Amino acid sequence: MDSYSLLYSSSHRTGLLSGFQRLRSQSNMCDVVLEAGGVSFPCHRALLASSSEYFWALFGETTAERLAGRISLPALTPEGLDAILDFLYSGWLSVSPLTLPVVLEAARYLQVETAVSICERFMIDGLSAENCCCYANLAEHHVLSDALEAANQTVSMEMGTLLQESRDDLIKLNIQSLTAVLDADEIPGVKEVELIKLALDWLDANGPLPLLKSNLLLSRLRFGLVATSELNNLSHAHRAMATPLIRSQLTRALEYHRLGPAQPIRQSKQTTLRASPNRVLLVGGGSSADSPEPQMVAFDPRGRKFSTLTSSIPLRLRNHCVCSVGGFLFVIGGDEVKEGDEDGKKSITVATSNQVWRYDPRFDHWEAVESMLERRARFTCCIVEDAIYAIGGRHTQPDTNTHTPVASVEFYNMTTGAWRRGANMPRPLYGHASAILNNNIYVSGGNQSGSNHGDDHREGSREFLFWDLKSRVWEKRAPMSIARFSHRLATAHGHIYALLGMYEPFCDIERYDPQSDHWTRLRPLLTGSFNYGMVSTPSGNLLVFGGRRWSDGREVIVKSVLEYDTKKDQWREICQLPRPLTGTECTLLPLPD
Repeated sequence: MDSYSLLYSSSHRTGLLSGFQRLRSQSNMCDVVLEAGGVSFPCHRALLASSSEYFWALFGETTAERLAGRISLPALTPEGLDAILDFLYSGWLSVSPLTLPVVLEAARYLQVETAVSICERFMIDGLSAENCCCYANLAEHHVLSDALEAANQTVSMEMGTLLQESRDDLIKLNIQSLTAVLDADEIPGVKEVELIKLALDWLDANGPLPLLKSNLLLSRLRFGLVATSELNNLSHAHRAMATPLIRSQLTRALEYHRLGPAQPIRQSKQTTLRASPNRVLLVGGGSSADSPEPQMVAFDPRGRKFSTLTSSIPLRLRNHCVCSVGGFLFVIGGDEVKEGDEDGKKSITVATSNQVWRYDPRFDHWEAVESMLERRARFTCCIVEDAIYAIGGRHTQPDTNTHTPVASVEFYNMTTGAWRRGANMPRPLYGHASAILNNNIYVSGGNQSGSNHGDDHREGSREFLFWDLKSRVWEKRAPMSIARFSHRLATAHGHIYALLGMYEPFCDIERYDPQSDHWTRLRPLLTGSFNYGMVSTPSGNLLVFGGRRWSDGREVIVKSVLEYDTKKDQWREICQLPRPLTGTECTLLPLPD
């Protein structure tokens, strides 16, 4: 067999289209005329049939239009038809926000799917607060699923602006989009009562709807985010609110508000804030280790931006613990710092607290819940099976300034709202750290010595303890390679990471594998710090906020925010705090904007 080569010329295809476009512009060799809105467009049957499923069927062997010299397309506008014909003849589609509806209508009608895809991409790329409602309706009408999803998401994210500036556009939104928006988990800066009012106004403007559809729409509203005083009036706000389904949801919302301490463990979609669950809340701390502030600062990892909450902690605390359960923040124990003025001189008193405060970001409300059985500072807390465990720590006698470490463990049962005794650790411990892995508690490091002088002994421990929830017995595991005090533990990807503490000569990080009961040294930080805030993100990365470090023989409070990639074993600084910060405690908490 003779060999041969198969060569391709892209310029031939371009030249072919250019030739057809030239013939069309000169009305040369055209064998059919298309008409829309009184405007005629001479064309070539062969090119139309090869480029459009509609024309392929129209010019089939058995159709009446097969040999017709003129074909009317009354469903299309001249602008839309002209744009699609230009596309078929040149491969270029001219579209703008003003012409998009007619061009898309022509592309869909003539079954030019490539042009439909281009219009859909144009919509997705150009979405904004000004056009998202219009594009959502357009996408729903033409069954463009990707554009519809993107437009609905934009409506959700821009809802605050739309309610103020484009409410009429929201009222004209198609029911599929409005239902999807009311089902969204993130609608920044909008209170639920505003969404309820929007839904009822939409029903007035677009109703009456069948009962099934109105129920489908209103059931997406989260009545648990509405205050009790307003809930009582909602059932009479609109006839659609009086259906059995919606009345039952209102009743469940009222019951939720009466749950008291059990609210955090009785969460549902109806009571969950429409906010990013990945906001980091920095609780307490300050620019001085001895003068903590009651402030709370939120950090958005996506935009790497900080914002200070208007609400503040009821007490000035240091060496406290925080945790979040069901969208509620718990601030537990710590040393309460009080500033006084005696004989014109400022005085500071420090007393260990056993108080527990719960913060509800839905209503910006603080509530004192039952206090711990013991006063604790420099302790650790963690959450296992809907209970908060407070482990070890120390308490300070303000009159003698004596520090007494404790071995006790207690847990807060949110069903009953009471603290109960747990299994004591083998010995008193403070300045230790804890982590949860597979519903088991791990405790590392710390110090067991008391102090009568207010200064911690410059020593830590390598000890690593394990507490099984089922057996309720403390057991020893492989010790860390470094003695640590006032350090941090974090869980990520099935491992436990031990990070920097006080008095460590090096900046080593190590990882514990529970399967092999073995610690592995990882990449150290170039410069160590302590008394920082830390949180583990859903991706498994660790974020470290501020802290203190030694520089030229003196202690310096830093502003850095570091990220540790646990998969790549890499550190990097991602941004800086608005000001130096030490002694803060961190947790992930959904927060309204």
